[in-house]
Amino acid sequence: MRPRTVSTAQIVSPKLVARATELSALLSTLGRPPAVAVVEGEAGIGKTRLVTELASLLDGPLVLTGGCGHIREPFPLGPVLEALRGTGERLATAALSPVTGALRPLLPEIAHVLPALPEPLGDRVGERHRVFRGLAELLAALGTVVLVLEDMHWADEQTVEFLGYLLSDPPLGLCVVLTYRGEEVGVGARALTARLPAAVARTQVVLAPFGTAETQELAASILGTAHVSEDFALYLRERTSGLPFAIQELLALLRARGTLVRRGGGWARKTIDELDVPAGVRDSVLERVSRLSPAARAVVEAGAVLEAHVPIAALLETCRAPEGEAANGLDEALERGLLVERSGLVGFRHLLAVQAVYGNVPLSRRRDLHARAGATVGRLSPVPLGQVAHHLRHSGQLDAWVAAAEKAADQATALGDDDEAAHLLEAVLRHAPLTPVRRAELAVKLGWASTRTLKMVDEVGVLSAALEHDPPQPLRGELRFLYALGLDRTAAEPRLQWQAFTDAVESLDGRPDLVAQAMVGLGLPTTPDVPLAEHVGWLERALEQLPAIDDAPLRAFVLGKVAMVLTAVGDPRWAELADRLLAQTGGSPVHRREVGAFCSLGEDACYAGRYEISDRLLSAALLGAPGCDLTRWMEFNCRASLAVLAYARGAWAGLPEEIAFLSERLVEHPRELAMLDTVKACLTLASGDLEESWPRLLDVIERALRMGAIDLLPIAMGALLRQAAAQGSEPPAEIAAACAVWDTKRLWPVAVRVLPPLVEALVTAGRQEEAGALVSRLDRELGALDAPLAPPSLAHARGLLAADAADWAAASAGFLSAVDGYDLLGCPYEAAQARELAASCLVELGDERGPELLNAALAAYGSLGARWDLDRASRLARRAGVPSPARHRGGPNGYGGELSPREKEVAMLAATGLTNKEIAKDLFLSTKTVDKHLSAALRKLGLRSRAALARRLDGKG
Repeated sequence: MRPRTVSTAQIVSPKLVARATELSALLSTLGRPPAVAVVEGEAGIGKTRLVTELASLLDGPLVLTGGCGHIREPFPLGPVLEALRGTGERLATAALSPVTGALRPLLPEIAHVLPALPEPLGDRVGERHRVFRGLAELLAALGTVVLVLEDMHWADEQTVEFLGYLLSDPPLGLCVVLTYRGEEVGVGARALTARLPAAVARTQVVLAPFGTAETQELAASILGTAHVSEDFALYLRERTSGLPFAIQELLALLRARGTLVRRGGGWARKTIDELDVPAGVRDSVLERVSRLSPAARAVVEAGAVLEAHVPIAALLETCRAPEGEAANGLDEALERGLLVERSGLVGFRHLLAVQAVYGNVPLSRRRDLHARAGATVGRLSPVPLGQVAHHLRHSGQLDAWVAAAEKAADQATALGDDDEAAHLLEAVLRHAPLTPVRRAELAVKLGWASTRTLKMVDEVGVLSAALEHDPPQPLRGELRFLYALGLDRTAAEPRLQWQAFTDAVESLDGRPDLVAQAMVGLGLPTTPDVPLAEHVGWLERALEQLPAIDDAPLRAFVLGKVAMVLTAVGDPRWAELADRLLAQTGGSPVHRREVGAFCSLGEDACYAGRYEISDRLLSAALLGAPGCDLTRWMEFNCRASLAVLAYARGAWAGLPEEIAFLSERLVEHPRELAMLDTVKACLTLASGDLEESWPRLLDVIERALRMGAIDLLPIAMGALLRQAAAQGSEPPAEIAAACAVWDTKRLWPVAVRVLPPLVEALVTAGRQEEAGALVSRLDRELGALDAPLAPPSLAHARGLLAADAADWAAASAGFLSAVDGYDLLGCPYEAAQARELAASCLVELGDERGPELLNAALAAYGSLGARWDLDRASRLARRAGVPSPARHRGGPNGYGGELSPREKEVAMLAATGLTNKEIAKDLFLSTKTVDKHLSAALRKLGLRSRAALARRLDGKG
């Protein structure tokens, strides 16, 4: 008897298969609001199916769902707004705060239940902050809510920013579920769960591909039977890599071919030789499409070109088949499961299927479909400008694409979505034929959008190309200025940056605001071979522009930048400018430029050894940053500068964890990353890992030299020289280049901290005469400058020279003078080194002060966690017969038997049941680091298991 083929039209399993553990974890977490759950997995793994099942099982909370699209629209917060559009009835009786009125333009569907639109603030960041507050209060007013946001790997930047804002203090009844592809999601979206308040429940499930048993269960469920043969399940598994979506598509193809048969009460397949089914989703989908009628194929191709789910009328208008035939074709595509209907919109079930069909449409037909799609979606209301621009581009209508992309970028800019504006404009400038004037106009818009983005935008090349087309004034001057700013953002090509700012000054007549900023750029001593006097001259000219500038925050910016450079070169005028900055802002910066001014001056005050004023400025900048930058870049920038200050002041507790956290978030910002890597490399040396510290120090020194960060350079250079001297090595070649720059720029007021290790390295290498000449010259030059670090550094260096000559009395006097100076400035690490050296000299002299000083140095090294120095000083103590205090055993941060902040954080997460791998993801640490912190926490608490830890932290053990 001939085997019966499959007749069922079912494509998707009627039940969730093989995800019971993950579903249980999600339900448990969402039962304890406020909560956050993350579902991670590759395309086709079943994320949407899992959260759909989850939503169906939730009893009580309102489930709101929004999704991020592959074709992005210039409309920030899209998935959140999509989720809220249908909440009007629920909100009609709610007592809404006036701030929710700011949402009326964004949510016209529920505007009738919202308060009146508040008066405009005239400040884009303030407006955005008000929108964020309004959205958070709206979610709170809805009561118990589960907000599901899918495909966060395509999220716009403002959606990520809003979620960070929302989750920092979520409404008590709110649960948030996020789905994303782990290999594609950005750092910002992944970091959303890294710093949640302790009261927020959390879980993260990572969906794995199906094995043979799970594949067997899924196939049986789709086919409506209790059993499929094991060899058939193995066959499916091997050809689909265990992706549930691919398994469904392959089964649909086998059914369409008529190659499934009933055997022994279950489903099986014909022989492999008969089938020869190609592996992967693409061929499965395409073969299914080939079995459709011509009209249905036309509808499916139109759906692939449209990509997004659209109204039925839009799909039929785009389709190349006649209207009547297209409607029948749509019915057939829906019946066969290639397209699905959701809330009145139709489209593919999965982007993998879209891509399979789209890639198989011939180019000429594809362009025609894009043209039809562009015209069709352009008639929708509201017009999806991103889709219109996308279709016009791919239809070859480039002039129309340029106009649509510019319109979309303008809308994005008006809504504060500068990242999307930059993305749209960059594509046009790279790929569209443009006249010189048009290119310049669009390049100026790109340049300004790029200055406001968190992510680095590769705008330098397109701005340079626009300048090569010789645009007219005043576009040329503005373009030159923006080009120079772009070079500054990348921290590359200092000479090219200098020339760009010079060209801009010459072309910016009538723009004192831009002229002053360009002059500040020329005043920064980052360009080799330019004398300091020339830099200072530009800074003085920038100050002369201030009376013509109406923008108070810009005036503050200029004051801060000029004071920053004067601090680095030891010019006492910095103090008067700092006072003006503090007076103008009341000591509390609130605008982005003001925060930048405080941060810049605070950073170089740190390098110069002015730690008190540095702390005051950087702390004020950190307080002001959240109110003027919801991307948190300015906050992270301030924290990076504070991390350098913490290293310089010996406040090393928790510093490695702070460096790791910030490095993840500043990976696209080369100067800030160099600051963090410098501290990390120096801490590596202090910990005693000499094999690792040497290449790290060399790397940050090379990067600092390349980008002109010569005020940062002395910290890393000093550490490298100390290691070179300890190993008896010649000073590295980079020191000559650095000294040449410090001489040219007269930057020894910040570079003098490198003098003691440089002298030590020169003396160790037998270059005593060179070392002595350097100390004498700097003693003369620095005497007339405002350089707080000079006295102790010079005394330290003179002590080293005297010690090399075995003049123990003179050497100890120099080191003791250095100790006093370092203590006065608040430099505990340098003070400990000077104490150690003074002690060694006094021991040689038989002076009874030697043991006391040595023990003070040992205690300082121990509290810092400077194991390399502690070991060296301990060896000295043993040789000298000096009894030393008990070795510090509380870890590098000096917490003794108490848990460090990071150990406590790891312990609390472990007590909730998270695995070490899950904790590592949450906190952006390596699993090995989590293991170390958890082991330390258990040891300090005298516990042996996670269960005991959970009981202890819950107060029951």
